[in-house]
Amino acid sequence: MLGMGRMGKEIIRASVSTQEPASTQEFRIVAAVDAPDGSCIGKDAGTIAGIGSLGVAVTGSDMLSETLDNARPDTVIDFTSADACVKNSGIVCNSGINLVIGTTGLNESQTGELKENINRGNIGAVISPNMSIGVNVFWKLIREATGLLDGKDYDIEIIEMHHRFKKDAPSGTALRAADVISEELGKNLNDLAVYGRKGISERSKKEIGIHAVRAGDIVGEHTVLFGNLGERIEITHRAHSRLAFANGALEAVKFVHRKKGIYDMGDVLGLK
Repeated sequence: MLGMGRMGKEIIRASVSTQEPASTQEFRIVAAVDAPDGSCIGKDAGTIAGIGSLGVAVTGSDMLSETLDNARPDTVIDFTSADACVKNSGIVCNSGINLVIGTTGLNESQTGELKENINRGNIGAVISPNMSIGVNVFWKLIREATGLLDGKDYDIEIIEMHHRFKKDAPSGTALRAADVISEELGKNLNDLAVYGRKGISERSKKEIGIHAVRAGDIVGEHTVLFGNLGERIEITHRAHSRLAFANGALEAVKFVHRKKGIYDMGDVLGLK
C-alpha cells in the first residue's frame, strides 16, 4: 500500500477480514509505505487503520526499493500525490510489480511519464481517477446521455463537491466526466471547458461549465446537468463513504493479477 492517508487506511480495512483467519483471506497486506517524514513511519499499518496489528511496519518512500525487495507484493496500490505517484511508479515498474493507481491530480505530462514507466517495465496496471463501481457506471450513463442530447440545445454543467482537505480541483472524477462528454461530442475539452464563472459574460452554447465545491467532510458528489429552456436532466453520483473506492481498488487488484498492459476501471468492470 503506497500512501497511508484516508484512502490507504480504508483499503487496508477493506482488504482484511476480521471474521476469517489470515490463511484463508483473499488479500494480504505485506507492505505499507508513506512519505519519509510522515507520522506513520515505524508504526503498524493495521493499528493505524484501526483493525489491530498486522505485523507490517510502515516504511518511508525513500526506502521503497528495499521495501519491495523484502515484501515482494503481487500488486502495489498507489493513493499518494501526483508527484509522488510518478516517482514511485519508476521504482515499482523496475521491480516488475503490477500497479493499481487511484491517485488524482495527474497532469498530461505526468500521465505520459507514468505510462512510459509501465510500458518500459512490461507490467500490468489499472489507472483510474475514481475506483468506485458506481462512478464508472455514472461515466457510462453521461456518455449515453450526451450522445442522445447532442444537437438538441442542452447546456452541460458539471458540479463536484468534496471535503475541505482535498487539494486538487476540479476533481479527477469531474475532469474525467468532462473528457467523456467532449469525446462523445467529438470536440477538444480545452476548447469547451469553463472553470467557474465571474463577471459579466453570457454563457456560450458550446461550453462545458466545471465547478468545484470544498466543504466539511463531503466524501464525494458529482452531478452532470443537461439543461435547456424547458427542462433539465441531472445525473448524480454520491459516495457515502470511502469504502466505495476501496472496494473498487480491490476489484482492480484481482483483475490485473498476472496481466500486462494498461487498463482502466471500465475494463475491470466490463463496461466497454
